[in-house]
Amino acid sequence: MTRTDEILSAAERLLAAHGPQGLTMRQLALEIGVKAPSLYKHFPDKAAIEAALQERALRGQSEALAHATPGLAGLASAYRAWALRNPHLYGLLSRQHLHRDRLPPGVEDAAAAPLLRETGGDIDRARALWGLAHGLVELELAGRFPEGTDIEAAWRAGLEGFQRPRREGFRT
Repeated sequence: MTRTDEILSAAERLLAAHGPQGLTMRQLALEIGVKAPSLYKHFPDKAAIEAALQERALRGQSEALAHATPGLAGLASAYRAWALRNPHLYGLLSRQHLHRDRLPPGVEDAAAAPLLRETGGDIDRARALWGLAHGLVELELAGRFPEGTDIEAAWRAGLEGFQRPRREGFRT
């Protein structure tokens, strides 16, 4: 494991244990047993560490979606499962500023590619599908569904609208 990998693994542990506010250069240095200035040899600032963790998250999400069972339900299930297994990384992607300017080219596109494929390349439908999945995951992670809620039924109902043929315009 390289020193950079060691730093990122420690940062991920801090993120999981203390949330984004607990991910500081000082805490990270303590976690790996160095002085904080030593971190700057590997990362110029905290934003660079966050960006590297976001890259890890996007790659992990891409991997999970690439192995999803075919179809919209399989894709949604893989997205949900990855988010629930990795809530700290999911939060870093979804609740923090995305450091697009620091991500390697193509990483974000690779994560979005399965959604685009599933929606026939329609970027607006892909974004709407992502919004649905994101909203349901956020509610589940926050424990916002009332006890006894059939969360699977909520997912099925939401996905139903994307499985119907697209209508052109509205009728009144």
